[in-house]
Amino acid sequence: MTLWGGRVGVELAPAVAGFLRADDADLLPYDLEGTLIHARRLEAAGILTTAELAEVTRRLSEITAADIGRSDEDVHSAIERLLGEVGRKIHAGRSRNDQVAAALRLYVRDACAEAERALADFVGAVLDRAGDEAETIMPGYTHLQRAIPVTLGHHLLAWVEMLERDRTRLRFAAAQATPSPLGAGALAGSTLRLPPPPEPMRNSIDAVSDRDFALDYLYACAVCFTHLARIGEEIVLWTTSEFGYARLPEEAATGSSMMPHKLNADVAELARGKAGTAIGRLTGLLATLKGLPLAYNRDLQEDKQAVFAARADISGALAALAALVAGLDIDRERLARACADPLLRATDAAEALVATGVPFRDAHHRVAAEVRDGTFSPPESAAPRLGDVGAAVRAAKERWT
Repeated sequence: MTLWGGRVGVELAPAVAGFLRADDADLLPYDLEGTLIHARRLEAAGILTTAELAEVTRRLSEITAADIGRSDEDVHSAIERLLGEVGRKIHAGRSRNDQVAAALRLYVRDACAEAERALADFVGAVLDRAGDEAETIMPGYTHLQRAIPVTLGHHLLAWVEMLERDRTRLRFAAAQATPSPLGAGALAGSTLRLPPPPEPMRNSIDAVSDRDFALDYLYACAVCFTHLARIGEEIVLWTTSEFGYARLPEEAATGSSMMPHKLNADVAELARGKAGTAIGRLTGLLATLKGLPLAYNRDLQEDKQAVFAARADISGALAALAALVAGLDIDRERLARACADPLLRATDAAEALVATGVPFRDAHHRVAAEVRDGTFSPPESAAPRLGDVGAAVRAAKERWT
């Protein structure tokens, strides 16, 4: 029986029932947790006996995803059914509106923690490679044109900076998901005198309608995937024959079904491709929310699939990229040859003139003229410009432990 079946006196048409059914089994452990919190509130108010609370606690611990049937409208109705006779009392003082909001908040907090762990593993792989390549010279690029020599270690540390900001965004999203909407009921609380949940939200109408925390999570995932796409693109470029800066590890690459010689950077490419999907999920939920009046509307059922899919994608991509980066075979000789072009020292030459008192614009034009007429020769030496890359790697490792 549906939770709202007292008002509708006929069976729903099969097409309607199928359309309305929520595919939300991923919420089960979080809805079980929220239901236990609510059951304790009911016992504290005298609505459940101590023995009934014990029975609810035991039954909740025994419920698994396999117990949810196709006839259950959603995970919430499944839990009430599986609780048996005492389940008829469990919904006092709450609505599916605050119930699902509470479960989704718990889900997002867990998803943020999971993504942060995967992020730390990926960063660890990048930092290990950055330490190994702290002194490996390579061309730095602007506009995808060789610009100034840097080191591969310094370049990889730029990836870490992006990922560190991603960690901050995930932590923010987790904090936004922390307040509890339990007690808000359908939208205006309950006449039953139930104790408040831990960290209750201030406004009951906002409590059941807010999905900003889901947007924050999807935004964190979308930005992270944007960074992974940039990293993936660089790996794709570096491992082409045209660049030849690195070779793909066979344990993190694929071949061609037709061309026997091919080794493809599919991990990097798919991470790059999933950025568009991640951005689409964020945009989709923003569009869903933008026209909704307060408080709860069934449109909000569409929040979950985007969040569920984002969780799977971000953890999977980070784990695969960690394996890819750990196995890359860097061609240090190729990188060194790429830096042998004297034009990469043109900026050094201009700054050497500045050090003698020449205004920078004059120095720039003088060196540019030499490049143009083919008479440019680089200075014999240049001051270091990157600092101690090894020390920067060690400091980053300390921040991530």
